[in-house]
Order: sequence, then structure tokens, then C-alpha cells
Amino acid sequence: MTDRLNLTNLPPDHTPQTTQSPVAEKLAKAPRSRAAKRGVPLDWAAPHGPATGALSAATGAGALALLGAATGMPEALPLAVGAAGALGHGIGWSVRRRLTAMSLVTRSTSWLLAGGWTTWAIHTGPLSWAAAGTLAGLGVGIGAMASTAAVHEEAAEEERLAVSPQTAKAADALDRRRRAVAREWEERIQRVAGVQTRVFAVEFWKTGGGFSLAAELPGGTATWDQIAGRARALAGDARLPLGCVIAVEEGDIQGRVVLDIPTVNGMADAAPYPDDYSPLSILTGIPWGMLPNLDPVTVYLREACALLLGPPGSGKSTLVDGVLTGFARCTDVLTFVIDLKAGAVGIPWTRPWLEATGRKTPKPGTAPAPAGTKPGIDWIASTPEEALRMLRAALRINAARQHHYQDLLDEMDTTLLPVSPSLPQIMVVVDEGAELLSIQPTAPPVLKELREAVRKAMRTTRAMGVRFVLTAVDGNVSALGDTEVRKFSPVGVALTSGESAGNNLAKMFPRAKVDTRQLNAKGSGVIGAAGADGFAPTPFKTWKTSPSQVRAAVLATNHLRPVLDRVSADAAGEDYTRRWNDDRAGWLWTTPTAPADDPDPTEVGTPAAGPGGLNLSSFTRDGRTAAGDRLVKQPRSGGLNLSAHRTSPAPGAVADDDGGSVYEPVVDPAPGLLVRAHAAVVAAGGRMYVSALADALGIDAQTLGADLNGLLRAVGVSRPGAGTVRIDGDSKAGFYARTLADALTRYRQ
Repeated sequence: MTDRLNLTNLPPDHTPQTTQSPVAEKLAKAPRSRAAKRGVPLDWAAPHGPATGALSAATGAGALALLGAATGMPEALPLAVGAAGALGHGIGWSVRRRLTAMSLVTRSTSWLLAGGWTTWAIHTGPLSWAAAGTLAGLGVGIGAMASTAAVHEEAAEEERLAVSPQTAKAADALDRRRRAVAREWEERIQRVAGVQTRVFAVEFWKTGGGFSLAAELPGGTATWDQIAGRARALAGDARLPLGCVIAVEEGDIQGRVVLDIPTVNGMADAAPYPDDYSPLSILTGIPWGMLPNLDPVTVYLREACALLLGPPGSGKSTLVDGVLTGFARCTDVLTFVIDLKAGAVGIPWTRPWLEATGRKTPKPGTAPAPAGTKPGIDWIASTPEEALRMLRAALRINAARQHHYQDLLDEMDTTLLPVSPSLPQIMVVVDEGAELLSIQPTAPPVLKELREAVRKAMRTTRAMGVRFVLTAVDGNVSALGDTEVRKFSPVGVALTSGESAGNNLAKMFPRAKVDTRQLNAKGSGVIGAAGADGFAPTPFKTWKTSPSQVRAAVLATNHLRPVLDRVSADAAGEDYTRRWNDDRAGWLWTTPTAPADDPDPTEVGTPAAGPGGLNLSSFTRDGRTAAGDRLVKQPRSGGLNLSAHRTSPAPGAVADDDGGSVYEPVVDPAPGLLVRAHAAVVAAGGRMYVSALADALGIDAQTLGADLNGLLRAVGVSRPGAGTVRIDGDSKAGFYARTLADALTRYRQ
């Protein structure tokens, strides 16, 4: 975020003072004479330098000592003269000429040393080796101090000369520009938002694409969010280009407001991930993209989970690669990846390791990854079974850390595990993971257990350093299952490019007021974070990634990735130590071959099965499959075959290839929210108001009503009494069991 403490305060009206160089003009060259040809003539009017000044002080002190010893001069007289010289020439003259403190000290010390030596020499006799030696040392010391002071004086002079008339003129022009901008926006805010402000700071962005304002609000009559609500109108009044969205947030103290005003749409063009793979830490933040002023936006995930929303084509996969790149740069993070769409999001992060171990060949023209290259992620799960192993191991790690690190917690006086390279945090990235939480009651047991494991881990593992990043297409409760995932995800992202229905901004940040209709470039959206390290929802854009960028990130961060601590590794057991074995990860480097009598996996309507497990990408949001409404379970292989039927046979036993009987469970195509709502209404006697139903399901009433009404409309079911609305927002008729049952029937047909 823009550093609010670095906004440039507006200067008072003044005429800047200019300084002239104190260096005198060079003397005109005199006619060359025969004497001049023998060398450069001495300039007897020139001031002393470090060497001549030290020589003059030493010879003067010696001559005065000889004269004093011969004439019986009072011994204290030279010391008094030295003190007077230190006061007048050393201090007075230096202050008058505005010399540096180093010059002042050097001049004063030289006078005092010379006076002190002369007094001592008169008392002991100047014609001795001791007197001669100390006088020579005195001269050398004064010369050294004078040389050092001259260097400091020269540097100070150059700094003073830097404030030339041209520089002062440019600074004055910048100040005038700031004052003009301040007056313009004070007037605009009052006219458009009806709030009288006093702009006290203006900062122009280094990119030249905009500026930030800081303003004081009138006491007791206005708040910063009144201006935030008129941000789009302010942009229109200023005639900003399309894509330039004004961001408004509270200032450093209450009663102040900060506006970020882009004047150039710097996020319109794709920006590649920066060529920077320097070490990061989960404790100091990770960059996830860029703000309109092109500064990086940093998130803090030590205690927070994150939820990323984005419709297809919005740049969500690119954002996930950026997230994984940030984790790879962290010296105190291990990344686990769950992707039930054949592990697609994690495969590029393993390829350099596969090349280094000889399991894969690099593309032509690319050198193989060097020996010793490790996977860019620490664990990948592409099937529900492997994902369940991973989450069970994570829960065991949490319990083991709670038990074994109590002494460490006590020593550090904290309840949060002190994450470090030797005790890394585990970040679990679940692609389309939010939809996993909305698995229907009729889903296979492994998926239901997986859903509960994700929920439990999100609830219980914060202190011991296990956190989640989940993605979803939509933010509706029907997609997320309930509001629990949002409650445990204070960091949120709503990608807005490609939105054709709904509004993820309103679902992720209900009170945010950002004009997302202008954030339509791929990868654009809104990011925000709650909590002490958080920031208000603000426009941002993800960096563009590619397979080559992922490869570069894996190789550049290979030396940064930590290993799991021994306590955690022992708790995770073989589920963790065997994660890259052939029987568990062999699908990464082997190409499965289908039997000749199997249907063509590229045939239209036939979903391609994932490596050894369920392929959730073949499901639409309402639970139907592209091939039909049922799954065929084959006990002998232990897997789920999504390509067996493209029709919808009746539930029951079907014959397998050997004439045996195979049980075919029915997968309910009705949305899970509708199924749960119907069960709750039936249990309540057949009718419930929206607020009561929302309490029963643990869902916000407004969101529940909107989602359920949308599901009813989708299948053409009318809700009785929906036009009569009570004051509390509930429909007079509420929801009837028979209405929901009618919708369920139509979804299941």
C-alpha cells in the first residue's frame, strides 16, 4: 500500500531562497614572463591549506617559545593567547562563515594545542630533543585534523551548491503544482461529495501515473466513507480515463482521509512477474500483485487463511502461480497443493525436479534442471484419497507441535509457534477448494471426510503454523457450502475480469465501494485484508505468469526452500515420507494407457478422468456431470470411473465386463443448499421464515434469500407470497417445504 506517512506536506506560500557559489572567479592570466616560465608563481594572498596551516602553526609556536625563553616571558601568556585564538578565530570565525562543526573543532583545538605547547616549552626549554619532537608531532597532528576538516567542508559545499537557482526553480514549480492540485480537489470533493476538506499533503507517484491526497475532515459532521461512496462520481467529474478507479481509505488517524487518484490506467497492460526471487518470510509479508501506482501489494498470512474468487477467464490460475511463487521465495514456508482437477496447478512446479531426476526430458532448446533440484512444492495431491492423507498428516503435525513445542512457546512467551527456516509454516493451497466445502450429502464418503478435514484444519491449526489458500469461482453460499470459509479467511481477493453474472466484490467485501466495471483487464480485481496488518479493499492486478516463469522460480529458489522439522515429520509418518514414491506420485511421470474397449477420452461428452481418482472439473455447479448424472464404482480397482456411461441408467446393479455385478450409487444433481434448506424446512413443520432458516443453516439471511430465490428461478419454480415483504426483510410466506420439494424434483429430472 502507499506509505501514508510519506505524503509530501504542502509548503506555505513563500519565495524560495537561492544561494550563490562562494567560489571566486579565477584570476585572469598575466602576461608570461621569463620568471613565470620557470614555474607557477606563488599566490601570497591565498588562504592556508591543511599543510601550510599546520606548518605555520608549528613554526609560529616554536618561534614564540624561543623568544619567550630568551626574554623571560610569563609562562601563562602563550596559553592565554591560544585560548583567545580558539574563541575568536576557531569559534567566532567558523560560525560567521557557516563552516561545519568539524572545521570549528579543528581550528579551536589547533589554537589550544599550540598555546599549550608554547607554555610548556618556555618552562622546560625549547632547545631540547623533547621539545623538537613534540613540536613536530604537533604539526603533523594539526595537519591531519585540517585535512579531514577540509574533506567535510568540501562535501558540505557541494551539497550547498546543489541547491542551484535551477533546482530551486524546479522545487518552487512542484510546490505550485501541489497547491493547485490541492485547491482543485478541495473544491471538487465539496461540490461532488458535499464534504468540506483541507488537503494538507500531495504526493505524485514515481511512475507519473497519478497522485495521492491526504486531507483533514471537518470535525463531527463528516466521515471518510462519505467520500468513498462518491469515488466514482469524483472520477467522472475529474474526467479520468476509463480504468482509473479512485481508491479512498481512512488516514493514519481518525478524521483524515487518503485518496489514491490514478490519471493513467497503468493496469491495462499485462505486467510479468518481477524478475526478483530474493528471499522472503511469511512474517514480513508476500507480494501478490500491484496497485494502480504499480507498487506491490503485500499480504500477511502467518495467522490468516485467504479466499480467492474469480470466474473462468479472470486470471485466477495466474494469481495462484504468483501465490506459489511467493511461497517458494519464503525461507520459512512449505507448500502443500491440493488440485482435484488432475493436479494441473501443481504439475509445472514439479517438472524441473522431474528433469533433474531423469523422469522427464526438457523441451527442445532448454537445458535440464541441475542435479539436486527439489520440487517447487513440498506435496501435491490430485485425488481425494491423496488429499485426505495430506490433511490427516497436517492435523497430526498440528497436534505434535502443540505437545512438543510447549517449552519453546514458554521460552518465547507466546502462544503462536515461532515460525522459522528450521520450523517452517505449512501453506495448503487448494485450487477450487471452496467448492469442495459444498460437497452434497450424497457424495462419496471420501469427499465428505475431506471436506470435514479442511474445515477442521482451518479452525484449529492457526497457532501451530498451518494455513490455507482456497480458490472458488463464485462467492455464493451455494458454492462455498456455508459462511465458515469466509469467517476464517481475512485475506480476500475478488477478480472481476470475465464476470458475466453476479458480483464477487459484493460477496467478498459487502461494504466496499469500488467501481469494478472498469476493472475488466485480465487479472484485475479487488484485494483486501482484515486485522491489524490488513488494509481496505482496493483495486489491484495480478502479475502475469507462465510455465517458463514457474520454471525460473523453482530453479532460483531451490536453495531457499526449508525442510520439515523432525517433530512434524515424525508425526506425519509414511503419508509424508512416501509422498514422492512411484505408487503415490508416479502419475506425474507416467502416461496411462486406456484399454482398447474403453471409450475415447477425447470424445465429446466424455470427461477425462484424473490420475487415479475423481475429476471434479467434470461437474457443473449444480452437481451434474458432463457425461450423465451417475458414477459407476468399480470395487476391484478401487477408483471412480467417470467415463463409463454417457446416459442415465436407473440406479441399482449393472453388469461389468465380466458379467459381474457392480453397485452404482446415485449422485444427487440438486444443489446442496437446496437439499439442506428443504430438510430444515421439513424438520420445522413445512414452513420457515428466511431469518429462522438462515439461523438453522448458519448463513446470512440476505445471502440465503438471494441464493435460494435464484435456485428457484433457475428451474421455473414460483415462491408463494414472495411479493409481500415484512418490515424485517422476511417474505410474509417465507419458504414452504412443498416449494423446495418441487424445485428438487425439477433439478433431479
